[in-house]
Amino acid sequence: MTEHTKGDHLESLVDELEEISDDISDVRWMDIPVLVIFAILFVIVALQFFTRYVLNDSLGWTEEIARYFLILLGFVGGVTCVRKGKHIFLEFSYHYLPTRAIKPLVSLSEVLVAGFWGYGGWLAIELAQRTRSNMVSINLPKAYIYYLVSAGCFLMAVYAVANLITLLGKPADQVAREKLAHPSDGI
Repeated sequence: MTEHTKGDHLESLVDELEEISDDISDVRWMDIPVLVIFAILFVIVALQFFTRYVLNDSLGWTEEIARYFLILLGFVGGVTCVRKGKHIFLEFSYHYLPTRAIKPLVSLSEVLVAGFWGYGGWLAIELAQRTRSNMVSINLPKAYIYYLVSAGCFLMAVYAVANLITLLGKPADQVAREKLAHPSDGI
């Protein structure tokens, strides 16, 4: 490796670390439930691993509770992804579209995202209202999980609408520049 490529590699590594640092510094109060759910999930899975493979006597409740915490992590964590505009999308397509078509496409995408999560929240409430059973390992209704999922879906819909409003307030050329320069940085 030549000196020039070592320097380039080091510079790109520094750039990546700065991006990670920016992501970490962008943690808000609304991200704390995600971190708490993740920490609890980590402890439960570690306990499950320890009891199963070290003590050779698994705790029965850990598997079910870990499953529910993983579901919560997905839906509550999704709120942070929508807020930051970090969900996966086909960013390569922006490079093949005319500049004037990017803002309408991104706007349509946000409308679809808001509609999808709003409908998902509504379905989760319907499911929660129809669920009468309790969890197997602890005496709590399963409906609580569905209500939390619906709250996550509705919050994602709200943030998608907020992203859409922000997007509509920007000129088309600015949206195109942002998407073409750093497509995964959100709106």
